[in-house]
Amino acid sequence: MAIVPLRPLGSPREQFLDEEEIRRHGAFLEEKRRLLEERRARVRAGWGEKYVQRVHAKGKLTAWERLELLRDPGSPVHPIGTFVNWGRRFEQAGRTLESPGAGVVCALTRVEERWVVVIANDNTVASGSWWPQTPEKIERAQEVGLRLRIPVVYLVDSSGLFLPEQSRSFPGRTGAGHIFQKNALLSAAGVPQIAGVFGDCIAGGGYMPIISDRVYMTEQAYMVIAGAALIKGAKSQHITSLDIGGPEIHVHRSACADERVPDDRACLEAIRAEVARTPSNGAAFRRGGVDPAEPRYPAAELDTLFPADHRHAYDIRQVLARLVDRSLFWEILPHRGREMVTGIGRVNGLYAGFVANVQGAVEDPEHRGRRKPGGILYREGIAKISAFSRACDSDGIPIVWLQDISGFDIGREAEEHGLLGYGSNLIYTNSTNRTPMFTVLLRKASGAGYYAMAGLPYEPVLQLATPISRLSVMEGRTLAIATYNTKLDDEFRIASEDPEERRAIEEGMKAVEARIEADMDPWVAASQRDTDEIVMPSEIRPWLECLIEASYQAAGVRRVKNPRIWSLHDLEVLGAPEA
Repeated sequence: MAIVPLRPLGSPREQFLDEEEIRRHGAFLEEKRRLLEERRARVRAGWGEKYVQRVHAKGKLTAWERLELLRDPGSPVHPIGTFVNWGRRFEQAGRTLESPGAGVVCALTRVEERWVVVIANDNTVASGSWWPQTPEKIERAQEVGLRLRIPVVYLVDSSGLFLPEQSRSFPGRTGAGHIFQKNALLSAAGVPQIAGVFGDCIAGGGYMPIISDRVYMTEQAYMVIAGAALIKGAKSQHITSLDIGGPEIHVHRSACADERVPDDRACLEAIRAEVARTPSNGAAFRRGGVDPAEPRYPAAELDTLFPADHRHAYDIRQVLARLVDRSLFWEILPHRGREMVTGIGRVNGLYAGFVANVQGAVEDPEHRGRRKPGGILYREGIAKISAFSRACDSDGIPIVWLQDISGFDIGREAEEHGLLGYGSNLIYTNSTNRTPMFTVLLRKASGAGYYAMAGLPYEPVLQLATPISRLSVMEGRTLAIATYNTKLDDEFRIASEDPEERRAIEEGMKAVEARIEADMDPWVAASQRDTDEIVMPSEIRPWLECLIEASYQAAGVRRVKNPRIWSLHDLEVLGAPEA
């Protein structure tokens, strides 16, 4: 029972794709990569070189430069919410402004061999102001730290709310004030919070670092409820912000900060030293002496496995083979619910559970000799992934949900099978799980299937999307047919013989389809925070290395069983086919 039967999975790419398919798929994804890299660069540039020079002229570093010095050399940086506010424009005094990344950099990276969440105001974008959706982006990063119980580091350099847009960032339930509640919840949970104050720290920006366990201020930093300009207007006092709330005040008099340091570099070194004092990474113990290993089949090949047409199938097991260590996998209940794959693999030496949709036709257990389309949740598959999800939660194993789903089965037989009940059971399971769960939208994420497979409304720790993901209730063509159903015959052809009416229906259906297709764009989802980050398929493996290790980093905050007593062994025995 103690043996975890990891078995070889997958095969060389050339055995299941011919050269032309590899070339065609690769060209399709390469175009997506170029667009992704171009847009990442535009966000990272903030408001441009002119504003970078302004920051340097003050003797300060940019947010990205600070992050570079903070991280361990060679450690990856995994941004969260890069494309929040992408494509949004804000009007101010006759100018049209953008807020790249909502004016804040949030990322996971490793500091002193520990994964940490970093939240850094982008001081090249309106002096690090908080725009609409900036608070929510900060809160999302704080939530990742809270759920994983890993340190949260604030690199504060913010002039507070971008006041022309204050009505969209100040008042609501997740508005700016909610950041400070997250500060308090992190503190109550014992999650280390460390803050460096590098410059402007006004109003809400002043509150954010105060609950942190350690607060460092550079010599040109200040924390104030109201800055010098407001004091001058309200009280007619001519005084600088440094005089009001600089390190002389807050380190030596108010005790709202702990230490003063000469400059940005010294502050970052001090923060690294603080992180080194936090509990060490527990992942090495949970590996049980097993070294991390790359997949046998390179993760880079994932950028050639997906067809350009989202209606065409691919082999999800070949995808899994390029995500797990040594391409070894323990598939659980393989003979039941064949539209789903459930199983265990190691990522960076640590166990993780995987749930994934099978594409193409699969066997229909209700009708022998018949097949049914994959990418849909049927009764057996729902029961299978519900049981697997509960077992992983019981055993403390983090779960990765790989979505490419068109939704639930529909029709009379589906209702007779009680899919509403089985689906509710799955939703209950994923809503109450305590083990970390991560969701990846590989391609389609449609309807209630998106919800049931731990979509963002069900609060996975993080949700990633690829540039080919499609998030919607239903496909554009399907919705167009549903909208004009009364005008169509049984073959979904326009029933009218009137040329004018036919033209109007055809144009209307095309308009509906085009609008839905535009709404399904992953950039739209990322801009409005309906997904956390857009990544290439080949980047999923490095992301999982980070997320799975971070899940095991904090020792003693969740139950992680040793493999001898996993509930998953019971599923293996009970699900084995009869001799």
